Formats: sequence, structure tokens, C-alpha cells
Amino acid sequence: MAATSKPWHGILTATATPFDDNLDIDYIKYAEHVQWLAANGTQGVVPNGSLGEYQVLSDEERARILETAIEAAPTGFHVVAGVGAYGAKESRHWAEHAAEYGAGALMLLPPNAYRASDDEVVAHYQEVGKVGLPIIAYNNPFDTKVDLIPELVARIADEVPNVVAIKEFSGDVKRIWQIHQRAPRIEVLVGADDVLLELSTAGVVGWIAGFPNAMPKESAELYQLVTSGNYVQAAPMYAAVHDLFNWDSRKEFIQAIKLAMDIVGRYGGPTRLPRLPLSPRDEEKLRADTARAVAFFKNR
Repeated sequence: MAATSKPWHGILTATATPFDDNLDIDYIKYAEHVQWLAANGTQGVVPNGSLGEYQVLSDEERARILETAIEAAPTGFHVVAGVGAYGAKESRHWAEHAAEYGAGALMLLPPNAYRASDDEVVAHYQEVGKVGLPIIAYNNPFDTKVDLIPELVARIADEVPNVVAIKEFSGDVKRIWQIHQRAPRIEVLVGADDVLLELSTAGVVGWIAGFPNAMPKESAELYQLVTSGNYVQAAPMYAAVHDLFNWDSRKEFIQAIKLAMDIVGRYGGPTRLPRLPLSPRDEEKLRADTARAVAFFKNR
């Protein structure tokens, strides 16, 4: 896929954070992973998103992860900074840090300390918007308990000019049509791997994805097929990976994606508490789902 001038277009991999056996971050491995993703068909990375376990990073670690991604990214490869936090002051701090170090855009959750009202959500986006970078609103009602329904997206679009797109992670594939109608200037990015094909039918500009951490070339091929409308060729491929991609919509998604990386020969590594390894039953299922996806691409 060709490079784009808009950092929120194309496949943006929400990167996993590589912890060593002592649960310290291996920044060398992280830099290598960013470069590997750039060389294998994706257009950018999103450090410090949910998959990156940003909630359990120290301020120093979180800052260095973003700086490492920016330093490692080759020319034309985008870095979109995850700036989710409990409140607007904290998110604005991370947005200012991202602007200082040259990130191209921000990915911003609603405030996640409690179930914020619509007015509070808008005020949150307005405060972070003062930094001036383009913002991808991130709708994850499962984690934040705040649902960016299409009517609220329309209000944000009206009141926060530099919110340019939304990562749609509700799982409701009808939402995209409603967002197009109510907030037509807001571009939509696929936010959950297991609705890629469904959302593509309504028009998307990008995919903030988890499983390209393990399968970037295969994911890029599938993304190109569905966004070009070649569903006949895409359908068997999507069927082969869908059980694997479904892990991205489960609460164990971080452990699953990291284990899939290990299985295919990348470094996923452990997670920090409170997340524990997958149960033996879940690990068996994840291994089978990964094997099925890998076999499809190997044997076709």
C-alpha cells in the first residue's frame, strides 16, 4: 500500500509492549518491531494504546515508548500517539509530549475514570484539542463505560474541529452508516479486527489493528482486498482468520495477541499484572486459531 499524507489512513498497528522476563520493557525489541511492521505492508503504529498496556506503564516508560517509536519509524511511516488517561489534564500532557516529539496524530479515549456525561466527554476532547494535533476519537464502551454513539460523535464533530476520525470498537456494524449520516466529516477506522470486512462495506479509511503484530503482510493483503471491494477473493481469507481475529474483541486480547506473536516467531512476551496468562483451555483454542490462519496463507 502506498504511503499517505494523513497519519490516520491505512493500517495502523496498535503495538504490544515487549516486556522481558523481569517485566521490564525491552526498548530495542520494540524499535525493531516498529521497523519490521514498516517493512511488511503497514502504514503506521499506535504506541500506548490499550494493547500496549498503557495503564500499567510508568510515566517514564510511557514517554520512552512513544519516543522509541518515533525514532525507529522510517520516513513516511506514521506514529499516532495513544493519549488515553483518566482525565483531560493527563491526556493533554501526553498530547503535548506527542506534539513535542513529532507524532502525526493522537488517538484519544473519552475520560475513563468514571461514566462521563456527554458534556464532560465533549469538554475532554476540547481540552486535548487545544494542543492542535489531529485526533482520532476512540470508542471503546467496554473499557471506558462511555459509548460514543453517533449522535455524540456528531456533537464532537461540531464542537472540536481537529477530531478528524473515529476508531469504532463497539462491535455494532450498523454504527458506521449512522456516523456517516450524522457526522459526515468524521472518517471511520475499523477498531476491532473481527469486523474488518463488515465495516469495509460502508467505507473506511483505515484500520487500527491488533493482529498485524503477528501477521502484517497477510493483514495488509486482506485489507487491500476488502477496501477495494474484492469480497469474492477476500471472503475465504477472512473466514480463515476470523476466529483468530475474534480474540481482539475479548478481554484477553492482549495475552492472545502476544501469544500469537510468539507462535509465529515474533516476540510477544508476558503481560504485566493484573493480566495473567491465558488459561490452558484458552491457550489451546488460541493456538488452534493461529495454526488455522497460518496454514491458510501457507497452503493456498
